[in-house]
Amino acid sequence: MATADPSGVVMNLPRRDARDKLLGRTRYTVDRMPPRMLHAAVLRSEVASARIIRIDTTRARQMPGVRAIALAEDAPGMHGIGIADHPLFASGVIRFHGEQIAAVAADTYEQAQAAARAIEVELEPLPPVLTMADALAPGAPLVHPDWKSYEILFEGGARGGNVAWEATVIRGDTDTAFARDDVVIVESCFRVGRQNHVSLEARAVIATYEDGRYHIETSTQVPWTVRNMTAKLLGVPASQVHVTVPPVGGAFGQKFDCTLEPYAAILARKSGQPVRLVYSRQEEMLTCLCRENADIKIRSAVTEKGEIVGREAVVLMDCGAYGGEQIFLTTMTAHTLGGNYKLGSIKLATRAIYTNTPPNGAFRACNGVYNTFALERHTDEICEAIGMDPLEFKRRNVLGDGDLGATGQVFEGDVLGSMLDRMERLREKSPSKKHLAGDRLYGRATVVGTWFIFVGPSTATINLNADGSATLITAGVELGQGTMVQALPQIVAHELGIHPDDIIVRNADTDAAGFDLGVGGGRTTVSVGAASVAAAADVRNKILNIASELLQTRPERLVLRNGRVEIAGIEGSGTTIAKVVQRAHQVTGPVVGSGSFTNPGVPAMPGCAAGHFIDAIDIPVFNVHDCEVAVDPETGHVEILSYKVVQDVGRALNPRAIHGQIQGGVTQGLGYALHEEHTIGEDGCIRQDSLETYRVPLALDTVPVEIDLYEGAPSIGPLGAKGAGEVPIMNPPAAVACAVARATGCRVQQTPLTPPRVLAHLLGREPAVELPHIADNWWDNVLTKPKTQ
Repeated sequence: MATADPSGVVMNLPRRDARDKLLGRTRYTVDRMPPRMLHAAVLRSEVASARIIRIDTTRARQMPGVRAIALAEDAPGMHGIGIADHPLFASGVIRFHGEQIAAVAADTYEQAQAAARAIEVELEPLPPVLTMADALAPGAPLVHPDWKSYEILFEGGARGGNVAWEATVIRGDTDTAFARDDVVIVESCFRVGRQNHVSLEARAVIATYEDGRYHIETSTQVPWTVRNMTAKLLGVPASQVHVTVPPVGGAFGQKFDCTLEPYAAILARKSGQPVRLVYSRQEEMLTCLCRENADIKIRSAVTEKGEIVGREAVVLMDCGAYGGEQIFLTTMTAHTLGGNYKLGSIKLATRAIYTNTPPNGAFRACNGVYNTFALERHTDEICEAIGMDPLEFKRRNVLGDGDLGATGQVFEGDVLGSMLDRMERLREKSPSKKHLAGDRLYGRATVVGTWFIFVGPSTATINLNADGSATLITAGVELGQGTMVQALPQIVAHELGIHPDDIIVRNADTDAAGFDLGVGGGRTTVSVGAASVAAAADVRNKILNIASELLQTRPERLVLRNGRVEIAGIEGSGTTIAKVVQRAHQVTGPVVGSGSFTNPGVPAMPGCAAGHFIDAIDIPVFNVHDCEVAVDPETGHVEILSYKVVQDVGRALNPRAIHGQIQGGVTQGLGYALHEEHTIGEDGCIRQDSLETYRVPLALDTVPVEIDLYEGAPSIGPLGAKGAGEVPIMNPPAAVACAVARATGCRVQQTPLTPPRVLAHLLGREPAVELPHIADNWWDNVLTKPKTQ
């Protein structure tokens, strides 16, 4: 039974989709098979870099069951974010192992695969650049020799050679800060690998072409992006593409792009039949748009009292063969690596680097996860250098009311300081688990993190039904996070005075719903929720106006509650909402309301930031994590003894749902901290191509998380809410790494902390992370130099 607070909005509401999912009745895209459906397969490159001499499909077209073959000439356009650098099919040049060369539709999947293998491709090998060091070396081959000719979709970022994009921040005078006599200069280098999303449902699409329009049924986070990008690549008006989204079996950012939908659309048009394209698990592993590998260098000028007077940092992000989402994600560094702490002056450069490897993409909390790892480890190294307790250092330096962010944004409230106090009380309530370490090495760390919710445009429509229920229509997508089946029904029900069970939420449909930026970055509850509140206000006004005539009283005297329209202060008076709707049908017509929402964004300090898609933080979200570990000195195995979280949630509309998101996010973050890493072979292919070779957390790896939800921090979200699903993954790698460093006395500079790597640390055989491709004079080589503020 749901429980409610006096306001009627906070409810521990169970997931309405849980039973069907547990019983296997939910039909995902991979479960759908329309009549006359064809199966598609993609021919992929088996080399990392080559010139295409010839493609011959003659034999493939004669294979049994083949109905259509698509090649580069079927979609000659380019797509991307910031830069249009990515063709749908390899055109003239192969840029990564696994790149799409052709797609085939046939009666069966086996026939499609056989035909794809029968396509003859003649290649001239070219020297690949497989690492960022190779890409940035003098005289390195260019992954995109014609980079200057690409269409620029967003102005402001610097580009050059194998640097796909560069975003910078300069606030204050770091040169003067580092030249001071009273500072200690601490410099740190860090390296992280790639992480796979491993969503249980593979990427999948079914496309049809009827009456001159494409219908794309797909597993995506961004139906409007799929609509618009598919139309661009196919050279048709966007109105000719209709996108619908069934329940999505996990995404975590992997489906925040238009990846396989255009292939199915082209094949559907050419064959005249529905086409289904589902990536195999191996294809998912090899081309998944991973969290990127990155190199980070930070140096800080700090006084003996712990004041950070200057900080400089450079982050190199491996975007793979194409810029894609990494162009956009260069923005994140300013608000994560430049977050957490008060900084007198700051200078940051973030570069997305082209390599001949599979493209990378967005992953839950994006580069904030590894930037937080680097920042908190760097903070520990600062504390060691100046002889200060890390918790004392945090208390003195975390962002507070009136402090400036990296780009000059002014923060409100002493949120992080109050959360550190809450974590101290949480630690006092729960005794240390040090005794469980036994003869193993014990370590503990408390770390902080800053994330942000980017908002962007959303729309919502609410139809009030004759029985008093309501239908909510948006382009929001249910990925398993619960927003569409928990948070939004609660918000709309609260506004209309009915129960959340009486809110019907339509699956995303671009023909029915207005534009939405997509599900990601924790924005859905905020943006779609705010649009839904606006739509509910429209509906509410119409109900009250009709009811005022029925009840012969002014609208302002009426309230909506428990499915009724009542006179304020007189419980049980009035009539049901259903009867008001029925009356509306007679006198004014159906009751429908629409609403929209966006936020113009918080501006950066003028001239401070360059190449940024988001200048400052729309909604800051803070978190504090505490971790105890035991390290086996003989094997290097790390066991998590306890894990605690204090998370800023604005207002917890459904505490149970938020607890689930935190537990899941921490588990996923621990996987990145301890197990998960994709590596690239000498042939440019990802080595871990299955769930047998890529280690993810299993049931026995799950650690119970003690959770304290911090409410009351400022938020522009509906009813004071903030997105809660993104931020929990940010701190685990930092917390584990700092705890392991304290347990072992070793300088931890790299994740994941696998047993062999930890054992190498203990034996003194783990090489220090040095970044030779980031020279001592690295700032002299940046492409963009904003004026110092």
